[in-house]
Amino acid sequence: MLHFLEYWAARLALLGVDLLPPAAASRWAAVLGSLWWTADRPRRRVAISNILRAGVAGDRRQARAIGRGAARHMGMVLVESMKSSLVLDDPERLRVDIPDDVAAALEDPDRGLIVVSGHFGNWEIAGQWLSRYKPVAGISRPMNNPRVQELALSRRQRRGFRMIPKYDADPGRFLKLLGEGEILALLVDQHARRGIDVPFFGHLARTHTTAAMLHLVARTPLTFLLCRRTAPMTFELRLSPLIAQQRSGDRNADVEAILMTLNAHLEAAIRRDPDQYLWGHRRWR
Repeated sequence: MLHFLEYWAARLALLGVDLLPPAAASRWAAVLGSLWWTADRPRRRVAISNILRAGVAGDRRQARAIGRGAARHMGMVLVESMKSSLVLDDPERLRVDIPDDVAAALEDPDRGLIVVSGHFGNWEIAGQWLSRYKPVAGISRPMNNPRVQELALSRRQRRGFRMIPKYDADPGRFLKLLGEGEILALLVDQHARRGIDVPFFGHLARTHTTAAMLHLVARTPLTFLLCRRTAPMTFELRLSPLIAQQRSGDRNADVEAILMTLNAHLEAAIRRDPDQYLWGHRRWR
């Protein structure tokens, strides 16, 4: 029954996206996000707890305000992803800052690139923008509701951006696509069962090591990307200079150093705009 209700709620949201102009559709989606915040009590508790633990709110009242703002933001992400052509084809709506070393990697058809981000801003817009340079593969875990997942995948504008399963029988698939000059896009802020503990907002969080290991083993360039909303349907996309970890001979220490750098980039962005982050997942366990 819950999956049935979620599916029809998603259909209702998409109906508003289709019928309304972009600005009104964004407002509609923000309202739905606010309603979701009110209705989903377990997720609301997790979000408030995470916000307080991260120290971006001084008290529960402020944490609730940030959490509600983040829920509204997630609703807007849905609309922006569905209407991404309005953003991607308008330089006034998407301002991009690319360091020279990253631009060289993007423009080299034979050179792979690892791009890391988190559930901040609009990572969907970022992935679609990257695909104008070369094919982009993002890692995904199936949604708990298969009907909602099928609906979402059928509506998203992908261009050269495809999703590949988080788990697969081929252990060398990431090395293969990087060797073919593609971009591997990874979100590193979900709990990793097989990761290592790295500080995130001053607390140890189990973090995926894939990006760091691939950078060290394959010597593939690595950068951190953020796509921050500056106004409705308007974004600022920034990439860090290539992260070049000097190999110390201790691979575990090198992996940890890379992950600390990536977490630091994400932390700084969240502190600036805490209501553009997905707080509702259990980052600390």
